[in-house]
Parts: sequence; C-alpha cells; structure tokens
Amino acid sequence: MAELQARGEQPEYLVWIGSAGAYDDRYKKVSRALVKVLTYLDISYAVLGTEESSSGDVARRAGNEMLFQMQAMTNVELMNAYGVKKIITADPHAYNAFKNEYPDFGGHYEVWHHSQFFQKLIREGTLKLDGQAFRDATITFHDPCYLGRANGEYDAPRDVLKATPARLKEMPRNRSFALCCGAGGGQMFKEAESGDKEVFIERTEEALDTRAGVIATACPYCMVMITDGLKYKNREEDVRNLDIAEIIEQSLEL
Repeated sequence: MAELQARGEQPEYLVWIGSAGAYDDRYKKVSRALVKVLTYLDISYAVLGTEESSSGDVARRAGNEMLFQMQAMTNVELMNAYGVKKIITADPHAYNAFKNEYPDFGGHYEVWHHSQFFQKLIREGTLKLDGQAFRDATITFHDPCYLGRANGEYDAPRDVLKATPARLKEMPRNRSFALCCGAGGGQMFKEAESGDKEVFIERTEEALDTRAGVIATACPYCMVMITDGLKYKNREEDVRNLDIAEIIEQSLEL
C-alpha cells in the first residue's frame, strides 16, 4: 500500500489477507487464488503486507475485550491513514468485525466478503467462468456462521457456484440451519467440550453423505475444520475441500 501511494497511486480496494491467509500453509493457496483472480480482472487493489495485523475478532470472541479494542483502534488508524474506503476479505470473521464492529472505533468502510464481490462481478458480466474443471462435478457448500447467520449472506457463494456447470447438492442442514464447523468463537484454539462426537466430524459426515466430490467453503476456519474432518474420515484423497476463490481461479475463462 505504501509503495503504491509513494508512486501517487490510490488503489480502490484493500485486500485483507488475515492471519490464516498469511500463515496457514493451506490457506495461503486461497490468498494466492484470490489475488490471482483480482489481478486477472485488473481490479485496483493493494495489501498491507507486513503492516497488517490481526483484526482482533478471536480476542473479542474469547473474552479479551481490551486486546480487541487495541487491535481495532490500531487497524483503524492505519487504514484511515492510507485512505482505505473499500475492503475485500476471504475471512467472514474479519468481514464481520470490519462491517459491524469497527464503526464504533471510527472505521467506516465498504466491506465485501470475496464471495459477494465475485457475485457482483458475475452479475455485471465482468467475471466469466468456463467451468471446464467442474463440468462433471458435484459440489456441496458449507455455510460459514459469520457470513450466514451473523450477516444474512447465503446467496452470494451459491450464485458463484451456480455460475459453473457443477451440480450443487445441499446438505440437509444448510443456510440459517447449517451446522457450525466447530471453530468459531475461538473454539479452534481450545480443546472441545466433552460429547459424543466433535462438531467438525459431524459436519464433515453430513458433507460426505451428499456424495459430492467437492466441499466448498468460504472461511479459513471452516477450511481447517473440514480438511481435518476429511483426514479423520480418510477421505482427503477422493474428496476435495476448495475455497470459493480456488473454484473461481480454476474456472476462469482464459
């Protein structure tokens, strides 16, 4: 961001990579897919690079309100200094924080989850998918809690998937009734409560019951949990877990 502004350029969008997108080896591939698609479409964007920090979402969910507020104020100060007006992120947790919580700290932005941004481009005709990679595929979509129940967005990721020739097969529990992956609210960083079955295993089993060859996700935490579920069920070789950005990258009309 700083380098662009030094050249007199003001990018239209800030792409928020997020902690998982920067440090998790699997989700780094999603970050690359996202920026590859934006670059291919000649979208004006920039990233903060080493200046990016945590959104603070996990701190607030885990009860550390002071840490969250410190993170929020620091991030708002930085983004406002750069003149950020619009944000794109693949992380529903950061999306929720920027959209609904950062305004309390002076951060007023137009915030897009990447599935919403791609839905917009598809509707405008800017993004065209050939879908050859998914012509005979069956895809089931897992709803992220912070995109769905927290922000009422269920159509955007499905519209993206429907733009490919793949068959969309819903799990019995979907949209507002979808089962959580088990990672939200800071749960991914602590031991699960005692019970008959861990949530991520139950949700993975529901996805596998659809007999889909691809489980689509749109959240870094969901990807971690579903990937772990596939490994637990010994199905990681025949069932793929792909983010919306990766599906688009593989479906670009080149």
